[in-house]
Amino acid sequence: MLTMSGLVANERLQRLRPALVGYLLSSGALASAALSQLVTFAILARALGPLEFGLFVQISAVTAIAVQLCGLGASDGLLRRVARKPGSYAALLGHNLCLIALSGVVLVSGGAIALSAWLRIGTGPSVGAGTLVLLLFGNVVVVRVILLVETAFLGLGRFDQANRTVAGFALMRMAVAGLACQVFGVSTLAEWAIWQFAGYLLYALAGAVSLRRFGRPRFAILREELVPGLLFASQFAMRAIRANVDLLVIGLFAPLATVGSYGVARRIVDSSYLAIDALNRLLYPRLARASRDGLHNALPLTKRALVAALGLGLATCLTLFLLAPELPVLFGRHYQDLSFFVRCLSGTIILVGAWAVAVDLLGASGRQDARAWILNGANLLGSALIAGATWLAAPVGTFVALYLVEGAIAGIAWLVLLRLVRRSRLRAGAGL
Repeated sequence: MLTMSGLVANERLQRLRPALVGYLLSSGALASAALSQLVTFAILARALGPLEFGLFVQISAVTAIAVQLCGLGASDGLLRRVARKPGSYAALLGHNLCLIALSGVVLVSGGAIALSAWLRIGTGPSVGAGTLVLLLFGNVVVVRVILLVETAFLGLGRFDQANRTVAGFALMRMAVAGLACQVFGVSTLAEWAIWQFAGYLLYALAGAVSLRRFGRPRFAILREELVPGLLFASQFAMRAIRANVDLLVIGLFAPLATVGSYGVARRIVDSSYLAIDALNRLLYPRLARASRDGLHNALPLTKRALVAALGLGLATCLTLFLLAPELPVLFGRHYQDLSFFVRCLSGTIILVGAWAVAVDLLGASGRQDARAWILNGANLLGSALIAGATWLAAPVGTFVALYLVEGAIAGIAWLVLLRLVRRSRLRAGAGL
């Protein structure tokens, strides 16, 4: 017979099992996506060579910023409101599609003009207008539609389908890169732009078909969601600027081969946030429900998530540090600086884990204003700090600036969250 303590432990395990299984499935999907992305980058790095791959990294830095602006943050409203009220799905899906179309036109046209001017300043080869448009449209508008499919599944509670969408997208990119570069001999950025665009478009169409059974979208812009959406988008856009400003500045004075190595290192580290992202993408709908009657009600769940996020960040950091010397074998002998860059950047994952849970609770509870002030302020000042440090003392100055910014965000995010929790608890006690 089981003892009383054994019974309690068994009951606790039974309660934790659904969350554990959900996390493993979510992290498994993101892990396969990250691994596939790493292989994709390795294929492209070898096929395009250090010069054209360095150019691709610079353009990708711009598209990483633009994709956060495409749709004007409407995906947050879809995830938040559909998790609470599934009947709002059709209206919010249509709202998202309208804003993706409108903002996409501006971002692709404006981005092509801006990139043409920026790339002429550097020392790399020129890029045709048609190639730029294909890269921008595919990596901004089409990718935003694919991300919308994942968000819709998450909001509807279809986590298995969301996981399959993420993993499938990564596997598709790897398959397209392998087919294009290793079978058809693609060796230029212009050729790769065509292949990438075609693959993304086909996958987006498949995603649209998979959503048809949940009902057609109602095409209309929901005015009440515009401001929260803009606040949400601004946070990720500013973060993307901070995450890519060093790539853009380095590209002005460093050889494109160095830019390629640094760009790969940044993408590897960014992809390594998957352990924390897997936790947060499952946590966000739960935080939205838990904080419905007051921010303070979700704090116990957030504290438990913080411990998990820090543990995951530490494990990921150590894994990257140990595996870094083997990376040039995968990417090629031209990327010898890659190991050094990855080791220097790996510690930032722990700091991201420290602040990600806090800002997710602010967003899930509807406090996009506080979340926007924290992230936008830190990212705006951080971008200037990183750009200046990169210009003056790259790469050491870049690393110091990155750690300072991530640490500042963690400290400020928790100070603001705990202050708002105290206010929420006092209002609840007063019966307001």
